[in-house]
Amino acid sequence: VQLQASGGGLVQAGDSLRFSCDASGRTFRGYNIGWFRQAPGKEREFVAGIRWNGGTTTYADSLKGRFTISRDITKNTVTLQIATLKPEDTAVYYCAASSRIILSQIRVPTSYEHWGQGTVVTVSS
Repeated sequence: VQLQASGGGLVQAGDSLRFSCDASGRTFRGYNIGWFRQAPGKEREFVAGIRWNGGTTTYADSLKGRFTISRDITKNTVTLQIATLKPEDTAVYYCAASSRIILSQIRVPTSYEHWGQGTVVTVSS
């Protein structure tokens, strides 16, 4: 499956953003989809994940409250919404998908075999 992430940009602190992850070539059915981010000079970190079948969601403990992941079955899209953006949210945001992992692996970047190209978010203070 090929993934296309979109929705980044230059925003101000306090704004909200909505990202989309679209799959081409097939449906997300049977996949786990994760959002990750990588800030300059830092390792890629897990943000949120969702199981397409059933819609179970998982969030990074440190990011709960401002991030919401959801899926739109009719559009075959996974959405990540971020509220009240902070400068420390500046990063490249990636979506990833895997049909092989179980829920306990959803936070681990190396568990995923499909990655989108990333979308850049810059939050100014």
